[in-house]
Amino acid sequence: MAVTKTKIRPLGDKILVKRIEAEAMTAGGIVLPDSAKEKPKRGRIQAIGEGRLLNTGERCKLQVKKGDEVLFTSYAGTEVKIDGDELLIMGEDDILAIID
Repeated sequence: MAVTKTKIRPLGDKILVKRIEAEAMTAGGIVLPDSAKEKPKRGRIQAIGEGRLLNTGERCKLQVKKGDEVLFTSYAGTEVKIDGDELLIMGEDDILAIID
């Protein structure tokens, strides 16, 4: 039996992000246990919506694109688990910066 990946298409100005795991070791060489790690505030965009609907009926294009690595706020988005992956769905306003 073949396993198919679920396709997710965010609506409006929503963005689907997969967290990039934090380092398990500090710069000084200390290994951090899972309980001491903060949830990463960095991720890679998996999918984007069509953009926010303006009063004119047109869509405002998003500033980010699929594949961008981004920084986001600490309490950004809603966590969802799909096909074993932990993902975040958040608004474009929750994204602070794109990492080049």
